[in-house]
Amino acid sequence: MPNPSLAAGVRIGHVHLKVADLPRALDFYCGVLGFELKQRYGTQAAFIAAGGYHHHIGLNTWESLGGSPPPRGSTGLFHTAILYPTRADLADALRRLIAAKIPLDGASDHGVSEALYLRDPDQNGVELYWDRPEKNWPRTPAGGLAMMTAPLDLENLLAEK
Repeated sequence: MPNPSLAAGVRIGHVHLKVADLPRALDFYCGVLGFELKQRYGTQAAFIAAGGYHHHIGLNTWESLGGSPPPRGSTGLFHTAILYPTRADLADALRRLIAAKIPLDGASDHGVSEALYLRDPDQNGVELYWDRPEKNWPRTPAGGLAMMTAPLDLENLLAEK
């Protein structure tokens, strides 16, 4: 018997990250990326969001205070993906990263989206991306998605207003 499909409206609501240094993580997520601090639990945890939501990201040191990132080749979170509503908003994020001297691990055009890849101060992978309108997604002759990974033209992105 095949597995039933999820409802079309199902989505992932938030991510909770273990960090070694809460102020450092807040400097990155709020100070550089621009998230808003919604609530803090003393020195151990904080909840941040965009657009008035209760929280998109939880940050905590409950099991990780002063800790180090997991070694390469181990299991765990590959990256947290943060969806921007427009290409101009993604361009603004790139400008913020450049101003903060935060290097990119990569930048890709996936046909359906454009994405920037980087690491937060705890070496958690972060993807910042925007989705093209669905009518512009590349398709195979049979109508399926034809996603790809091509280099993203960062100069062209930075020209976006």
